[in-house]
Amino acid sequence: MDLPQLLLVGLVLLLGVVGVMVPGVPGTLLVWAGVMWWSLHERSALAWALLVAATSLLLVVQVVKRQLPPQRLRGVGVTRRMAVFAGAGALLGFVLVPVIGSIPGFVGGAYLCERLRLGTHGEAWASVRTVMRAVGTSVLVELFACLLVVGAWVGAVLAR
Repeated sequence: MDLPQLLLVGLVLLLGVVGVMVPGVPGTLLVWAGVMWWSLHERSALAWALLVAATSLLLVVQVVKRQLPPQRLRGVGVTRRMAVFAGAGALLGFVLVPVIGSIPGFVGGAYLCERLRLGTHGEAWASVRTVMRAVGTSVLVELFACLLVVGAWVGAVLAR
């Protein structure tokens, strides 16, 4: 696979990770499709193993998400602005501390958004706790799985 195609696959994966945090966007499906696209062109044992592992992980995550409490986005005050801040924080955390940094980055981004909106630490932290209880767990589970797949893909690309 040549460099322009690798960059397009990377863009699809990035859109998928961002799409996890936007309601109505099939982020997990985009991540899986990006890995499948790469695997079909790469045709190596590593590529097929990554596709099988990604498919298994993303299917398990869908089952786990269904077992978590239902999401109540509007009832707790989740806005698009908060989703953008939380997503940017998760991506920054992922870059600074690969994979596991996405969780504190997600929470930090949501806190920053609420701190800017509400002004005080106490109100912002209370709001973030409410949001995390309502929607954070299922979003974090899906985001973490997608970031694991993207991290594995980056490792596989660099390994070849």
